[in-house]
Amino acid sequence: MTKEERAELAVQYKQSGYNCCQSVIKAYEDCIPADESLLMQLGAGFAAGMGCMEATCGALTGAVMAAGVRRAGEMVPPVAKQILAEFKRTCGATVCKELKGIDTGVVLCPCDKCVRNAVLAAESVL
Repeated sequence: MTKEERAELAVQYKQSGYNCCQSVIKAYEDCIPADESLLMQLGAGFAAGMGCMEATCGALTGAVMAAGVRRAGEMVPPVAKQILAEFKRTCGATVCKELKGIDTGVVLCPCDKCVRNAVLAAESVL
């Protein structure tokens, strides 16, 4: 699967009702040795970002989770830093509330685009 196909698959999952984190980790389901139920449970707490929009975007969290599995836990922190930097470069922020413009009224990046960019950021370093 190409990185673009994986990113579009994640967007399709988002559009079908999964939260941002779940959409990203489900797009990596073929690489993660866990069943869908467990993946969805792991991602359930990251809807509307961590802490109900107060912290890290759920899509970004899902991308780092997938990177951890794809790298078998090896050297994940520097990879996570690269994913975060690329996501911030393309989306303008990493915090859900900022991405959605809750305080400013200016949406930096809608959820579908965050999901797509999280997968592309992960794929750029994996």
